[in-house]
Amino acid sequence: MLKPEMSDTEHVWALVLAAGEGRRLSSFTTTSSGLTIPKQFCSLDQGPSLLQDALERASSVTARERICAIVAVQHRLWWLEQLDGLPRENICVQQQNRGTANGILLPLLSILERDSEARVLILPSDHYVRDEQQLARSLRYAVARSDVDWAEILLLGIEPLGPDTELGYIVPRCGTTRLHQEVERFVEKPDAVQAQALLEQGALWNSFIIAADGQSLLRLYERRWPDVVVAMRDALSMPGSDDSGKAVAEIYLALPELDFSRSILQGQEQYLRVLRVPECGWSDLGTPQRVSHALHALPRIGRRPEQRVAGRTLLSLAAQHRRLGPLARMQT
Repeated sequence: MLKPEMSDTEHVWALVLAAGEGRRLSSFTTTSSGLTIPKQFCSLDQGPSLLQDALERASSVTARERICAIVAVQHRLWWLEQLDGLPRENICVQQQNRGTANGILLPLLSILERDSEARVLILPSDHYVRDEQQLARSLRYAVARSDVDWAEILLLGIEPLGPDTELGYIVPRCGTTRLHQEVERFVEKPDAVQAQALLEQGALWNSFIIAADGQSLLRLYERRWPDVVVAMRDALSMPGSDDSGKAVAEIYLALPELDFSRSILQGQEQYLRVLRVPECGWSDLGTPQRVSHALHALPRIGRRPEQRVAGRTLLSLAAQHRRLGPLARMQT
């Protein structure tokens, strides 16, 4: 059983990542008029959008006033309504995409400016989870660990259902048997033979969900990209929200494009731990195949062909189920 559970959430913050374009599923999220809607603003079924599901996961570990989101300026049409319940200062708007590392650093610095003792849970907004309660227990445990051992940066690794060549893997260090283990290495999208070998080594699916002491997470950046941290911090510290927004936009023009896994985590495995999350029906919905699997796992049937999201009618992912078969075969 996972212990400890959360008892004090005063310094617990959740950061929901919602600035992606979702291009790999654009054929499923494009309306009849040709408007492509990023998948995080769509619904897999007739309920909340994937973004709203992520916000609900965040609310299982902290209060609404400490839930933040990073979004893209060009997606304002969709996030403005779906993030209506968050404080305005908790919505961080990127003027352009410069990679996931910069997309995390910008709101991380803002959170630490408001709470230097912040413990931060990073949540992507394009996941489907069949057993939300199982995942919530792991989320609460992970955030609690970041308080017990502030030096630990805890990655959540999902127990695999089988080999998957489209996912990333976290390989725990041999000989460690704790629930949260040292990280040996990362493997991205292995071939079928490699994926099977990874499972035999006890590798876990990389969910990209991370719980960490905020200052410890920032130090990962400072070790690898100190100039980026200084430039972004200086831009955020400019007086007046308008000046700050303009300064950040200008900084983004000069930033290198940085991927969080490759540019920040890889090579710093000694500072990381991985928490084994029991199988919970998790999927990142990154490919037509995984959308199809998630749809088959849904308990409801008889879905309507249209879905209201962000005040507009669009074809939901569920309604496009009939198109998944041929597309899935094309990608295999």
